[in-house]
Amino acid sequence: MNKVIIQECKDYSVDDIIVKINNGMERLGGWDKFVKTGNVVLLKVNLIGPKSSDSAAVTHSEFVRALTRILKNKGCTVWIGDSSGGAIAGIAPTAQGFKVTGYDKVAEEEGAIIKNFDREGVFEVQPHGKFKEKMYLAKPLFDADVVINVPKLKTHSANIYTGAVKNVFGCIPGLRKAMYHKMAPDKEDFGEILADIHEAAKFDLHIMDGIISMQGEGPTAGTVYKSNKILISTDPLALDTIAVNMLGMMLDDIPVLSAAKKRNLGQYNPDEIEIVGDYNYIPHLEGFKLPKNFRSTKQKNNKSVIKVIDFFKTKPEINKKKCKQCNMCVESCPVKAIDVSTKKIDYNKCIECMCCHELCMHKAVELKKDNVIAGIIARLSV
Repeated sequence: MNKVIIQECKDYSVDDIIVKINNGMERLGGWDKFVKTGNVVLLKVNLIGPKSSDSAAVTHSEFVRALTRILKNKGCTVWIGDSSGGAIAGIAPTAQGFKVTGYDKVAEEEGAIIKNFDREGVFEVQPHGKFKEKMYLAKPLFDADVVINVPKLKTHSANIYTGAVKNVFGCIPGLRKAMYHKMAPDKEDFGEILADIHEAAKFDLHIMDGIISMQGEGPTAGTVYKSNKILISTDPLALDTIAVNMLGMMLDDIPVLSAAKKRNLGQYNPDEIEIVGDYNYIPHLEGFKLPKNFRSTKQKNNKSVIKVIDFFKTKPEINKKKCKQCNMCVESCPVKAIDVSTKKIDYNKCIECMCCHELCMHKAVELKKDNVIAGIIARLSV
């Protein structure tokens, strides 16, 4: 029987979080079952954008600090990584996000290493689900010895809920995410993309920050709710099953998780999940506000979603006046889409991973919107 550990934790005192996580890990056989001295451990956080940790939109920086200390004390090298949202609007705020959330500060103070997925290169994988197009995932997922998924307990105005299964979408670097939103605007189809990522990459543990969570119109515009919970499991679907029950819903209320259920990503029957830790039952979060879209019978207009994505379509372009011919863009492109002589980008090859844009020291690789009006709107919103 798959286990989900639920720990009660009242605040972001690092010492308290460490005790709660360590006690929870004992229920799974202890840390030594998962990590060894000398391992490189990637913490795949929820860095949806440049939001403060107290906003409940991101994995809290002190939660990340606690995990980092635990792993450093085990003799591990710790990486903190993600690629932010914003792809639909044609923006890539990952670097800014690491600063605003406090992850940069944690890494500096605790001796961890920041891994901005937009600049780390990609690893090509072949999905085995509904969509057969090659997928390019952040390379650190495959370079690390151990990967720990560290999601945030949140609502999602479109998908109702976002947790352990959904958090891996940030493993797709840069603007490439927009392509998948366009390819799979239907919630169940989008769930197929998430299942593909889970099957392609190795996630050894899932440790959810639910000390404060986001209610209402998440994943960024909701309000803070003090859930006081930490959830731990080796099974992302089991963890999400228990989490959505805590919020007063059932797994079938979350269409984006249906593919994970169909493709046996984990256990989805609450009766087949062992709950241990500070609880041996599913605690209900009283008064937790769900998105207005919950159980809405209104059909989503997927064509309008695709039109928005197309309107904000963005691509990298090299400004030759700024270019210093250092060839960093050429050398960093994982699919060799940039001509070394002309610096022209072959957009038939380009996967919009953002490596060229992120690594250019001279700011010569600019993000250009195909639609002029979209570009004006973007500039006015800065």
